[in-house]
Amino acid sequence: MICYNFVMVWEDFIPAEISELYEVNDYKHAAAILANEFPREFKEICDALLKFKLTMADVKEAGGNESKIPKKFSKILRELGWEEKSLTAKVIVDDSEVSHNSHKVDYIKNRVAFDLEWNSKDQTFDRDLYAFRAFFEYDKISVAVLVTRSNELDPWFHSLGEYVDKYGSKRKYSAKYGASTTHMGKLIPRLNAGRSGGCPVLVFGITTKLLKQGEEANE
Repeated sequence: MICYNFVMVWEDFIPAEISELYEVNDYKHAAAILANEFPREFKEICDALLKFKLTMADVKEAGGNESKIPKKFSKILRELGWEEKSLTAKVIVDDSEVSHNSHKVDYIKNRVAFDLEWNSKDQTFDRDLYAFRAFFEYDKISVAVLVTRSNELDPWFHSLGEYVDKYGSKRKYSAKYGASTTHMGKLIPRLNAGRSGGCPVLVFGITTKLLKQGEEANE
């Protein structure tokens, strides 16, 4: 009797054209689950990742409002039926409510959750991962996808120099994308610590290769 021991890795499922543009991290076989159990949703996410373009204008945009980057994904996914959903969980002891927790995910379709964090406070990752965990534990989703910045962008941010803010002060562009904001370096330790619980999570990090692609698209 011959036994075969196959070890599947995310490279077996993620198209090469995507892995060339994004940093990829796979937790609890999320890529295999997406590709095999939710092929339509997986294709829509892959298409959105390939359509996304990062431009200099996106990076240099003044703060205070929602970045254009999440809006680019919204424009693609909302039209395909990806909807924001909330989950409310109550704990009842002896007919009395002792706790009440609410969780929100920006994009859900079928049993797949998707979220994007470009430049929020890094604590936002805690909210996202606990939401994934709650939706998974209450059997509302089977897998989640999260897109954020790769730290491969950091040297490029530092190369952009300074700008003058609305108060007339000079600031470095790199300060807008500091250590306490959402990026892969803040996300991976949280995933390694198990903050998403048993929920499989597939992570994509935006790199400078997408910036070059975006600049070429505007030429």
